[in-house]
Amino acid sequence: MVKTNSPAASKPSPGLIDYLDFEKPVAEIMLRIESMTQTSGGHANLDASKEIGRLQGKCEKLKKSIYGSLSAQQVVQLARHPLRPYTLDYAERLFEDFEELHGDRQFGDDPAMVTGLARFNGRAVAVVGHQKGHDTEERSRRNFGMPKPEGYRKARRLFCLAERFHLPVLTFIDTPGAYPGIDAEERLQSEAIAANLKQMASLRTPIISLVIGEGGSGGALAIGVADRLLMMHYSIYSVISPEGCASILWKDSAMAAVAAESLGLTSKRLLELKIIDEIVPEPVGGAHWDMLSACETVRSALQRNLESLLALSVDDLIAARHQKYLSMGYFA
Repeated sequence: MVKTNSPAASKPSPGLIDYLDFEKPVAEIMLRIESMTQTSGGHANLDASKEIGRLQGKCEKLKKSIYGSLSAQQVVQLARHPLRPYTLDYAERLFEDFEELHGDRQFGDDPAMVTGLARFNGRAVAVVGHQKGHDTEERSRRNFGMPKPEGYRKARRLFCLAERFHLPVLTFIDTPGAYPGIDAEERLQSEAIAANLKQMASLRTPIISLVIGEGGSGGALAIGVADRLLMMHYSIYSVISPEGCASILWKDSAMAAVAAESLGLTSKRLLELKIIDEIVPEPVGGAHWDMLSACETVRSALQRNLESLLALSVDDLIAARHQKYLSMGYFA
């Protein structure tokens, strides 16, 4: 990876992007354009303007070529990109009056799981999502988006609150997985996840889940039992990470690229398998290239799916949800 320092931004400067290895040809052109623009001081002569225009056209063609033929492992890298928007980035841009709620009322608050109430296009909703953090300090505080039992119990508290007040639930999935530490096991990590699965399966209100980055194992599924499961184009969703799979099957994490292909963890493959319901398009190169555009696309997808779910009776909603999961893995 070509390293630079930057927080997330709506439209980051080329010099502020953390370029992945396979993006290096794009990085070189983008940085050259930025250098020429800065050198001209905004008053480029005709020749410089023509060259910048030529380079911009070349860059767009190159981006479409690179991002149009990514391997599964390259999609994994994009899904984990440090500048990808996280739950709170979407909350800031999609919702009005977002009020974060803390604590599970049993042990404490888990910063790796964000929950709250908000308005989405004027409608009251409950919001739940994983949060990784944009810098080292925040990532450490939020445990890199890996919730402990109190995080999942906090989410379940919001699910129950949403059902009580007839609020649709919107969840944002982005975690390597549930935290596997001893303290999490002592506080019944597996029980907390199982309780969420049971709660969501019969929750008497619409649920829409969106995978915005990594969807890792039971840690993702614990807020992903939904009426509609959507995925951002460059996100991943899998029972195990490619590295973990490679370590188990081949005793060699270097086989991660092979594992990624075999796991079928990309949005395109999961749509083919009918595990997810819809792919939400991203700007070429990923949501971090144009966060505002990505958020508007997400808004449209959420609104469209929410309207169709709200048209169903509660009994029909739950029956359809049960049938959705019972039909997974069934082949005639």
